[in-house]
Amino acid sequence: MKLDVISRYPEAIPKPTPLLFVHGSFSDARVWDRHFLPYFAHRGYEAHAVSLRGHGLSEGHQRLQRWRLADYVADLKEMVQTMPNPPMLIGHSMGGMVIQKYLENHAGISGMVLMASVPPQGLLPSNLHMAMRHPILFQQMVMFSLLGPSYGSLDMMRRLLFSKAMPQAKLQEYFDLVQSESQMVAMDMMWFDPLRLKSGQLWLPLLVMGAQDDIFVSPAMVRETARFYRTEAQIIPNMAHAMMLELNWREAADVLLHWLERTVSTQLTTDTV
Repeated sequence: MKLDVISRYPEAIPKPTPLLFVHGSFSDARVWDRHFLPYFAHRGYEAHAVSLRGHGLSEGHQRLQRWRLADYVADLKEMVQTMPNPPMLIGHSMGGMVIQKYLENHAGISGMVLMASVPPQGLLPSNLHMAMRHPILFQQMVMFSLLGPSYGSLDMMRRLLFSKAMPQAKLQEYFDLVQSESQMVAMDMMWFDPLRLKSGQLWLPLLVMGAQDDIFVSPAMVRETARFYRTEAQIIPNMAHAMMLELNWREAADVLLHWLERTVSTQLTTDTV
């Protein structure tokens, strides 16, 4: 399976830990290249973003509705094997679950960052929360999931993904990045392929991030994910679900950078002792 990868490199010798970003549902690697890839490359990291099969410029669009969560995990495994050193995996929403599923059976990474990620319990808690708190928007989201981008609207996307201050022109720009998603993967995350990791099982550097105004993966769910992994959640104020595209994206990037700097420095010190 040929996968499309967007890569940004620093001008000087890169830091030893490459970054590999994994997108969420209905999107592709380009969501990371608007801000995050250049930001981290400028700060000395190799920054890579993969489009999972059936997304962006990767192969597999004709079979999109047949792909399963395990197929996306296979894509991630393939990408990890191409990295010059064990990468830091950074996943948003569905991408966070892909990383968690990868860690059921694989190693060879430097750590994991979950950004507004599908929680270890799967999609069901998120869907139930949204259905109760925002029933009309939830119905619109279900129709969008079933019928694809042609059903969507800028207003729906703003309410689902962005803060109210997002300009209309930016919404249109980002709406052009939206595509269909495999409903089998959604069902896997809800029922068919539950996470087999146990609470406290992972002993690797881990950051759990969320957005204060996220109506899909609420701060409460982000904190529950952090408790599952026995760490503390970092909740970014005045931000919604699409953290890497929000107007204040830099706040999330700064939190991630500061955590990376501490983590990478600690790993280097440990390796040289």
